Amino acid sequence: MQLNTRELALLSVLTALCVGIQITPRPPSIEFTSLICFTVGAFYGCLIGGLLGGLTMFVNGFLSPWGFAGINLPFQVLGMVIVGLAGGFFGRTIKAPESNTRLVAESSIIGGFLTLIYDVITNLGFAVFFGVGIIPVFIAGIWFSVIHVGSNTFLFASAFLPLLRIMKRFQMR
Repeated sequence: MQLNTRELALLSVLTALCVGIQITPRPPSIEFTSLICFTVGAFYGCLIGGLLGGLTMFVNGFLSPWGFAGINLPFQVLGMVIVGLAGGFFGRTIKAPESNTRLVAESSIIGGFLTLIYDVITNLGFAVFFGVGIIPVFIAGIWFSVIHVGSNTFLFASAFLPLLRIMKRFQMR
């Protein structure tokens, strides 16, 4: 599938937005990229959501205030591509009119689950490439994962539906 000019421009602007948010100083494990990539995927489909996730993490891997991602970069990219793709699949299931309560519950549960998958992928990548035991890596990162999953579950519950509505209001198609 080819991207048209509008989709390419949108992808570029959204990637810049996500990278800008990623490099803004913030507490570790609290991020908005997952929510944005998932929502964009839900609205524009798997291709745009997955590309947005991959491009954002690729650029962030070099500009992050936490330092260069290095060997863990492919795992970060993979994790966020999955989030964007999942948004695309989820978007296909949304029916109009949709129960707000059900959509909020579904998106928050999916958001928490995808965040957990992202953390598992990046922790496994770290353990494998640095030759560290998988269990110690998961134990060392447990608090970061708890904060990450909890904050994303909250963000998806509180912001997915409003963002989706804003995107519908300003639809470019």
